[in-house]
Amino acid sequence: MTEIADSTGVSYEQLKKLRQRPQGSTNVDDAVKIANFFGVNVSDFIDGMVGLSHHDTVTIAGTVGAGAQVPVFDAYEKGDGPQVACPPGLRPHGVVAVEIAGDSMEPVYSAGDLLFYTRDTHEGVPSEALGRRCVCEDTDGMGWVKLVRAGRDPGTFDLHSFNDAAAPMYGVRLKWAAPVRLHWPADLVRRV
Repeated sequence: MTEIADSTGVSYEQLKKLRQRPQGSTNVDDAVKIANFFGVNVSDFIDGMVGLSHHDTVTIAGTVGAGAQVPVFDAYEKGDGPQVACPPGLRPHGVVAVEIAGDSMEPVYSAGDLLFYTRDTHEGVPSEALGRRCVCEDTDGMGWVKLVRAGRDPGTFDLHSFNDAAAPMYGVRLKWAAPVRLHWPADLVRRV
């Protein structure tokens, strides 16, 4: 590793951190220098360093609506959906991904982007979901990505979009809501 450090200008300590992923970290510039040293692209280099395996992937459960009317998004049997490489900094255990359909969350989330979330409970809206961007399912079986706020009436919620052209949804009854842990733009997603 000393030869790599000398040739790339990346410190030995940063090389050790890259080797220890996901516990350690390094910056993108360092990763590019190291990938160039080996003559490979950055994503192939990082996959090789972390030993990408089935345990380093996340299952796409289906699609969630951002303005679009999307039926419950568990389109596949549990764990049988398409797999994507787990984004750096996110541990895949218990994490699920959904693909966005619609434009009501523009300019923050776009159609085709992935959202990663964890559901600790199968039903209900935990207090930590209030005021946050969430993946949720309403009582009609529709899946949404929205900013969740408490509704006026007990047991209801107001779902807000980021796109000014999309009207808020007031008084919605939700089966469950889970805060978004990570947003991954479509052009960064690598299906495996």
